[in-house]
Amino acid sequence: MMKFTKLQAAGNDFILVETGDTNRNWSPVAMALCDRHFGVGADGLLLLLPTDMADFGMRIFNPDGSEAEACGNGLRCLAKYVVNRGLADIEAQEILIETIAGIRKAKIHREKGKLAKIRVSMGTPKLEAKDIPVAIAEGDRGLVDIKPMLSYTVTVEDRKLLLNFASIGNPHAVYFCQESVSDFPLSRIGSKVERLSIFPNRINFEVAKVVNRQRIEARVWERGVGETLACGSGACAITVAAQLNGYIDNKVDIKLPGGILTVGWDRVGEIFLGGPAEIVFTGEWPD
Repeated sequence: MMKFTKLQAAGNDFILVETGDTNRNWSPVAMALCDRHFGVGADGLLLLLPTDMADFGMRIFNPDGSEAEACGNGLRCLAKYVVNRGLADIEAQEILIETIAGIRKAKIHREKGKLAKIRVSMGTPKLEAKDIPVAIAEGDRGLVDIKPMLSYTVTVEDRKLLLNFASIGNPHAVYFCQESVSDFPLSRIGSKVERLSIFPNRINFEVAKVVNRQRIEARVWERGVGETLACGSGACAITVAAQLNGYIDNKVDIKLPGGILTVGWDRVGEIFLGGPAEIVFTGEWPD
């Protein structure tokens, strides 16, 4: 039997498994575990792994079996787990987690000896077409754009979408709308944007509306998952796009269907992501 722990962060839910087996094909395991009708049900499978490069190693697999490079909510859930299980030093204020996208820092905040908040570093955003990646010719963007942001207009179902691109270790396309995000047909449009031919590795797609300089409402279509209640790297991508377009200040609350994530970025260095992370239940899976 495979022991697992179910966690959630603003409704973005994960199944965490501790393992030292780095050679196993985890894709079919993720597909079985994450199935919401015949499995445990989750937005992803988190593997807690040994590593010589950091305090802990993490890999994440989507419900379709594909592997994700980065996951902000997954990072916070993993940090919550290792602190609660006593796997991290009881006095540690920071733990290092190795991911495919690089080593990420999780800052641990305690109050009266108990875990109160976890804030994770999501690295420095990348904005070049080759880093996202986006397969468009250099002259295809139309008028010269002086912003340090790759933006491009696509047409999906006769709807023109001005997408703002950023890599947060994984690829994102952000669309700012004037209408309520709840009215946007994400369930129909999301999969089509994800698989546009300009995205060789597919894309995570965010629809966002700026409420004011400290608050944004958003919905997310995650590559390999579908619409989720929250997405940490998506919240970071929205923040980067909004800041570079001059819509917000350096710290913003992203209101998603599952809850609020807080993102801070100084437009130069790393992005920092904060929000809830909770253990839901533990169980065993026939392996």
